[in-house]
Amino acid sequence: MNAMTQDNLRSAFGGESQAHMRYRIWGEKAKKDGFPNVERLFLATSDAEQVHATLHFKALADIHGDFSVISGGGFGLGTTSENLQGAINGELFEVGQMYPAYLAVAEMQGEKEAVKAMRFAVAAEQVHADRFTEAKSAVDAGRDIDAENILMCPVCGYITFDTEVDCCPICNAKSSIFVAY
Repeated sequence: MNAMTQDNLRSAFGGESQAHMRYRIWGEKAKKDGFPNVERLFLATSDAEQVHATLHFKALADIHGDFSVISGGGFGLGTTSENLQGAINGELFEVGQMYPAYLAVAEMQGEKEAVKAMRFAVAAEQVHADRFTEAKSAVDAGRDIDAENILMCPVCGYITFDTEVDCCPICNAKSSIFVAY
């Protein structure tokens, strides 16, 4: 497959992924505004966009035949260990390169809400990388990760396996609002 088609698939994957999330967020807003059927429409369309993103993702993986993670860009479908390494690489890229650059610009421009959001994200992304690293170590040893509980802070995205934590170490939200998975 030629490079232009590959670039187009990556772009389409990104657009469909963003639409998937945008519709979920808009669905939550519709529900809060008292429109449950509009929420359901947004959620159904969100899931349809996920189908599109998945098709584009698989097409990118098929380009390389072996389903390995493609050129560090996070595309492809490899073994669980390879996919975990791709997730680790992506999280560490965000922590080490992407968010520090974005944060510097937001600080320079005095965008307080953007700075807050990015500080939460960079701290949470480091934790995500740590959790994926734990999972990869387990998978590489032939076992599942030892995580009876997986909890996520809905304020900043922090993830923990510890049910004894009182509040989020990133944003100080009470653990009583954490979402269990």
